[in-house]
Formats: sequence, structure tokens, C-alpha cells
Amino acid sequence: MKSLLVSLDKAGDFDEIVDVRTPLEFEEDHIPGATNAPVLSNEERVLVGTTYTQVSPFEGTRLGAALVARNIAHHLETTFADRPRNWRPLIYCWRGGKRSGSVTTLFNMIGWSARQLDGGYKSYRRATLERLETLPRRFSYIALVGPTGSGKTRLLSALHEAGAQTLDLEALASHRGSLLGAYAGVAQPSQKRFDTLLVTALRDFDVNRPVFVEAESRRIGSVTLPLALLETFHRGACVEVRSSSEDRAAFLLQDYAHLFEHPDYFKGQLERLIGLHSRERVTGWLRLVDENRRAELARELIERHYDPAYARSSGQHFEQLPGALQLDFRPNDADIVEQAKMLLAQLDTRTLVVG
Repeated sequence: MKSLLVSLDKAGDFDEIVDVRTPLEFEEDHIPGATNAPVLSNEERVLVGTTYTQVSPFEGTRLGAALVARNIAHHLETTFADRPRNWRPLIYCWRGGKRSGSVTTLFNMIGWSARQLDGGYKSYRRATLERLETLPRRFSYIALVGPTGSGKTRLLSALHEAGAQTLDLEALASHRGSLLGAYAGVAQPSQKRFDTLLVTALRDFDVNRPVFVEAESRRIGSVTLPLALLETFHRGACVEVRSSSEDRAAFLLQDYAHLFEHPDYFKGQLERLIGLHSRERVTGWLRLVDENRRAELARELIERHYDPAYARSSGQHFEQLPGALQLDFRPNDADIVEQAKMLLAQLDTRTLVVG
């Protein structure tokens, strides 16, 4: 069986990567581009494990073998029914054990040149963590720094449309980064999945061009940024994004529109600010939600919560902020791409915008 094992660095030599873990394991994270063909369902894996520990290892193994055989047969008749004679798949499971081993053996008996990933998903995860220690440091970053509501995310998108190289961490994390930043109806990826998405984004970048990134703290919702990335863009160049108080309030009203449609959830999030703010102040904000006084709440949050927090943190994290280029940005105007192009023109092309 050892002759059928291959290391992760050979993954690109195969026609298809097949993940035979359960759908839940696959959803948590998987090798980019992999096809999920589970040999055990979520429920079957639990049943096999319970039988193994509570009845006997023999009975658990026998049950698992029967279920795996049945599911492999199903995939041969459906998922892989159209694969040609010369198909070369790479198979993996959690640690390169029985699940992927059984599929690899059977596929080779059929006539396909299948191989098993040595170490399984665990080897891929280990390689991802190793890359996150070094890959982010290969790039130079330009951080968009500014208070909440100044439109940094919108500017980042406009820079991308204008041809700049951008890293949208909030899009990868499915979260806007603040207490009220959860996307409506969208769950965040697991930490493992976020790490995979981040490595995938970084490896496609050109090291000779700067990467624009929005200023973030260590955590974006429930996921954590790798220290190598955080430290590197905190030391890098900055653009300070400034917007008028009217534009910021209008921008927040757009961003928070979905929260006003779910007032109980909105108030629950605001109540988490008790401790940072007095109970009396937060109670006043809850009243504004109940009374649908959206503009007043937006102004209150900007003046009482977001701006003081920005003043406390921005200077501590970004070493080059005192000398940063300042951009007066109008986030609600239709010409944001033109504004982004003007920003690119203002930057020192000899040291920042190469290529």
C-alpha cells in the first residue's frame, strides 16, 4: 500500500482530488478544488464510532466496512460514472487512513491510477499553517485606515475595479469586523476554512505590486488573522480615509438597514456594549431602535462608540499613520471608481505602485 501513497506537493499531478470525508468535515475545510465523495455520511460516521467504542472494535469496523462499501458502489454509479479509463485521482480522508485507503485500493483494482494522500487532510492543514507563517511577509501592503462609516470597504472594492491588487479580508471572513458586522443570514467560515481562503488569495498575488488591505484588528468576527499578516501590514504604508459626518451617517444607515429589520437581534448586539458604555447610554440606543430613529442612532454610534474606539486603537497599530496620505472620500457617490483612480495617481508610483 505504501507504493500508492503520495505527498502533498504532488497533488498538482492528478486529474482530480477526491475528499472522501463526511459532508460536515468537508464543509469545515477542504483542499481547494476537491470533490466531496463521502464514504460515510455524517450520521453513519457517528454510528460507526459509537459502535466501535460501546460494542466492540470488531463490530464497529465491520459496520464501517459495510457502509463504506455500499457508499463507494453508489459513487461509482453516480459521481464517477463518467470518469475515463486513464483518470488519475488523488484520494484523501482525515489522516490518510482506512477511508481513503479503501477507495484508493478499489479504484486501482478497477483500473484507474489512483493514489492516496500521505497524511490526509492533516498534512494539508499542517502545510497551510506553515505557509501562513511566511507567505504574508512576502508582500508589501497599503492599509486603508479610517473610522467606521468612512467607506473603507467600498474604497477597497473600487480600487480592485480600478486595477489595483486588493485583499478583502472581510469578504473572506463573511463579516464586517465590528460588533454589528455580521452578514445577514450568512455564517462565517470556520477558522480552518478562512485560513485556506486566505492562502488561496495570497498565492495568486504578484509580489512586485502592493496589496491594498482594509485596516483590521486581530479578529474579524469569530476568525483570527495570522500574526505574520497582521504584523506586516501594520508596519506598512497607510492611506487615511476621511469622510464627512453626513456621509458616514448615511453610509451606516445603508449598512445597518438589515439590522433594523431584525430589531430583537439588533438590540441583543447593542446590549453587548454594556461595560464599554453605561447601561443608561445603551438603553437609550435600544430605545432608538424601538422607535426606528435610524439616523439619530447612526450619529450616536459614530460619536459615542466608533470614533473613540478608532482614536484609541489606530495610532497604536499603524506605525506610518502619522505621515499617511489623507484621502477625502465620498463613499455614497456614484464616482467611487474614479475616486480610487485618483488615489492611485496620488501615490508615489516609484515606491508604492509598481507594475
